[in-house]
Amino acid sequence: METKQHVYNLIILDESGSMNSIKNTIISGFNEVVQTVKGVAAKFPEQAHFISLVSFNGLGINTHLSCASVDKLEEIDGNKYRPGSSTPLFDAMGEGIAKLRQTTDTISNCNVLVTILTDGMENASKEYNKAAIKALVDELGEKNWTFTYIGADHDIESFAESISIKNTMRFEKNPASMRRMFANEMRSRVSYSQKIREGKSTKENFYSEDSE
Repeated sequence: METKQHVYNLIILDESGSMNSIKNTIISGFNEVVQTVKGVAAKFPEQAHFISLVSFNGLGINTHLSCASVDKLEEIDGNKYRPGSSTPLFDAMGEGIAKLRQTTDTISNCNVLVTILTDGMENASKEYNKAAIKALVDELGEKNWTFTYIGADHDIESFAESISIKNTMRFEKNPASMRRMFANEMRSRVSYSQKIREGKSTKENFYSEDSE
């Protein structure tokens, strides 16, 4: 009988043109996240971790992994991450969440961590709008879904609040700031699984204030 707590990690990665200026740092940081996700899965063997990875720009929404075992998550390089075009953020969120729900809605003992990484607000979605995304976040927030929003170059707190996301982290487009951001993100993933182990709420205060 399956007794492990299932943990589903959904990463929604902006691949729009404005990300090109930090392409190399994003690649480096994302690759650190890859190792963190795998490390967390190993550190908490009573949890079964799965990964979904979606990247997006005006050329399309690309699902690279869907509810896959974390050992399927691979590092990226300049050939796999090619920023360009506009920012259909709402479509990426809507499609990624809808696909993940096909699995999580059938499971009672699961937690879901959604991480959005972007440097700009929505400007190109066609299928989903702000109201639809807010309704989704509100609905799933009543369940064991935790939404986190990491952003730059816009009022991230105000934008995240407008779609009911409370966990936010800002970064500046320089290597030092982005290293701190990714380090915080990694610590927070470990803390998230620790809270699950201890039976504590995972909904609030996902990111710490530590910058070093």
